[in-house]
Amino acid sequence: MSESQESEGTTQRLPVIEKEAGPATLDQSASAADYDPPPPVDAKGRGERRFWSARRIPAAITALVLLFAAGMFLYDIASVRADRPVMRWRRELAQQLAERPLDDIWVLVGAGVAAVLGLWLLVLATTPGLRSVLPMRRTHPDVRAGLHRDLAALVLRDRAMEVSGVQSVRVRVRRSRADVRALAHFRELDDVRADLDATLADAIRGLGLNRPPSLSVKVQRPGRKG
Repeated sequence: MSESQESEGTTQRLPVIEKEAGPATLDQSASAADYDPPPPVDAKGRGERRFWSARRIPAAITALVLLFAAGMFLYDIASVRADRPVMRWRRELAQQLAERPLDDIWVLVGAGVAAVLGLWLLVLATTPGLRSVLPMRRTHPDVRAGLHRDLAALVLRDRAMEVSGVQSVRVRVRRSRADVRALAHFRELDDVRADLDATLADAIRGLGLNRPPSLSVKVQRPGRKG
């Protein structure tokens, strides 16, 4: 092969500016896996609050009921102002409220239903809801993130299936605890449980949750068929 052909098949090396390695220079041979992410914003111990539900369905139902009731009363008052007779339903309602005693069964039932509905609305107004979304640690002051419990359970199940000896896994993630039930078809149960504890503990830390759930692992043999 001639020199001209050799020069055509080779690549030219771009000039590189080399810096002297000082005492504070990082080791260039460190891999990307050794990279430490920035500490979370809530590193001082402040807990991340849960996500609030929009409550669209209860709010829509309440608004429609109030709109219908207010519309009926407004129409009846306008008709009375126009020298028309009072609507029959309001006349009967006023008569029933005036004649029925307070200890009547229907009065007590109506009061109970109204109290239950009012208590339900108060609970919806004072509780955040969205129990299935787990708050994650905040790494940026303007960004909030959450992880669905089903997705967290899926991640833990996939990590548990990587443990040697595990045949099947069932994972249920709650707000404060992750329940793992595994079937091991070989290896000692204590060894499988120890590997699952270590693997799943690392997986839970990797989820980045603000309040990592506690881990509960149970390993047993599969039942005999027949």
